[in-house]
Amino acid sequence: MHVGKKMQKREKSAMSVSLYGNLVFVVIELMMALVTDSQAVLLDAVYDGVEFCMLLPSIFLIPLLYKPSNEEHPFGYMQIETIFVVVKGITMTAVTFGLIFNNINLMLHGGHIVSFHTVAGFELFACILGIIVTVYLYYKNKQMESPLINMEMQGWRIDSFISLGMTIAFLLPMLIPFDWFQHIVPYLDQLITIVLSLVMIPTPIHTVITGIRDLMLIPPEEETIDDIKETIEPIIGVYGHKNLYYDIVRTGRKLWISVYISFEKDIVSLSKFKQLQDQCIKALASKYSDFYFELLPDIEFTGIEDIE
Repeated sequence: MHVGKKMQKREKSAMSVSLYGNLVFVVIELMMALVTDSQAVLLDAVYDGVEFCMLLPSIFLIPLLYKPSNEEHPFGYMQIETIFVVVKGITMTAVTFGLIFNNINLMLHGGHIVSFHTVAGFELFACILGIIVTVYLYYKNKQMESPLINMEMQGWRIDSFISLGMTIAFLLPMLIPFDWFQHIVPYLDQLITIVLSLVMIPTPIHTVITGIRDLMLIPPEEETIDDIKETIEPIIGVYGHKNLYYDIVRTGRKLWISVYISFEKDIVSLSKFKQLQDQCIKALASKYSDFYFELLPDIEFTGIEDIE
């Protein structure tokens, strides 16, 4: 219980830093978008604004994730986290598509010129600040491996990369002082925004797909299943058990792993089962921070033909 409260406090602390960082970014980006009239900066502002609105309730969601499972909630409260992540992914996808269509419309109407050097300086500042927050979240999350923090860290990492790209892109009018390039300048801001949107959009789409799989209790991606099998089978295989059946689902940050062993004889050693289970749990713990594992006999295939 003490460890759970400590981890909960650490996670909440890390998420709070991300929350306040987002708030600062949103305010500054909105001011810069108004001053420079840049669609690319507006993209950042809207994206971070949605991040902030979705991040705020997640701070209050954290205590639920540490509550144990019970009869009413056999998988605990982890599905709440998954629902939250899916809603966030859908929102981010919709916002990104909206900005793409808006910028296409601007290009069709002749585009517009912005203060490129001002935007470039701001984006360089945003890149440095994003790197600082990403590094902080990385070190905070090393012992927790929280999906919420992972998602925030991924968002900050993408923001830093995008800000660096935008810094370079908005310096192009000064770096390429040729007449032919001047015809492109009115459309440069919109082109950058559309390219950035296309780069960013796979992340929320992947988040939605993964979240829906988890909500429907569909087994996780093939890579995760293969990794679990490669971890468990060498341990159980030493004892000659090769006919295994797996039942693996994921709810939020937690993996639920059940492995069934079929026997040719009606003999089950409980001490041997306990030993095998402990070895499997130890091996899995080196790769996964939050999981439930059980090793069970597959009674259907025990070789018993009649029970009198």
